[in-house]
Amino acid sequence: MASEDHHMHEHDHHSHAHHHHTHDKSEGNSSTSWVGKDGKVYHSHDGLAPHSHEPIYSPGYFTRRAPLLVNRDFNERAFTIGIGGPVGTGKTALMLALCKTLRDTYSLAAVTNDIFTKEDGEFLVKNGALPEERIRAVETGGCPHAAIREDISINLGPLEELSNLYKADMLLCESGGDNLAANFSRELADYIIYIIDVSGGDKIPRKGGPGITQADLLVINKTDLAAAVGADLGVMERDALRMRDGGPFVFAQVKHGLGVEEIVNHIIQSWEAATGKKRH
Repeated sequence: MASEDHHMHEHDHHSHAHHHHTHDKSEGNSSTSWVGKDGKVYHSHDGLAPHSHEPIYSPGYFTRRAPLLVNRDFNERAFTIGIGGPVGTGKTALMLALCKTLRDTYSLAAVTNDIFTKEDGEFLVKNGALPEERIRAVETGGCPHAAIREDISINLGPLEELSNLYKADMLLCESGGDNLAANFSRELADYIIYIIDVSGGDKIPRKGGPGITQADLLVINKTDLAAAVGADLGVMERDALRMRDGGPFVFAQVKHGLGVEEIVNHIIQSWEAATGKKRH
């Protein structure tokens, strides 16, 4: 095990120069970037519409994460749970588990994001997570993080429609798999879950990123694989506590149902606090 001092997260958030590269299409790269009239740097790729990203200079603090919107109207759109994390960590499995746990007591609907397929939405339908009409699959294109942060309209539309159609108590929104810098805008998600898994190694929590540090709940999934990949759960626990300033996290084996009840309790507590409603 590496020493505590070696991995100490200093939370020194110095500003770093934010570099933007312009790529020449003649060199075989289809990406370009430019400064728009508003001063923001825009880029386009994969034939997608131009968009910009807000610069991120540090992972941030759990205690300084964006608060719930004070003017949030839950009659317009139900309490929305955003589930983010890298590819393959168990986001869709968690969506399925939450649907199965909550659907008999609460009115639910779900939106999934994939870059160029509807794979995750189809998985939920195939596995009977909810009636098919309550599930929408969104293709975000090559920047899945933009769809949950800078330009959330592609998700807001179906979420609002589903909320009104089914008088939803809660909505689930799964981001496309992305990197550790991806996190939901508070305008889209009232409660944010970020899920990682131990197969990436026990270093992942201390690598930081807004998802790890600022999500309302961090889920460390697939703990049953720790021995196989040489991951030390004690190290992951230590680093998660430090990186999240003591914010909550759950060790889980979502596919096997372990940790799901604890995750649900965190969601319900936040739903009650935000909406003023009581657990059904």
